[in-house]
Amino acid sequence: MILQTDGQTPIYMQIAHWLETQILTGVFKEHEKVYSQYQLAEMLNINPATAAKGLNVLGAEGILYDKRGLGKFVSEDAKKHIKEKRKDGLLHDLVEQFVEEALHLHIEMEELTSLVQDVYQEKRERENGNN
Repeated sequence: MILQTDGQTPIYMQIAHWLETQILTGVFKEHEKVYSQYQLAEMLNINPATAAKGLNVLGAEGILYDKRGLGKFVSEDAKKHIKEKRKDGLLHDLVEQFVEEALHLHIEMEELTSLVQDVYQEKRERENGNN
């Protein structure tokens, strides 16, 4: 993981997002222990308090849970929760911006739908070619 220090997104939020992606891709499975704040701090060369803040964000959202004295673990419905959160938040915002730009360009729904289908198919083919 490469942290962006441009001030756009706080480091602790970048850590939380990265850990979510690790869960979505199966690096961490349900009830599996994730990195500790000290492991994250060492891996990313950051303050352990910043790493802890990223972990705590996921804990507050129910994506991670604590086992006293053992660390943080992936919650049972973590993947489902992350997918819903991203769909309702980030993905919705991106689609809204996309549609707004299409309206400015006077692109009709059929052309917009076709564009999305083409890009989606290209991406799927590239991903399947890498597997």
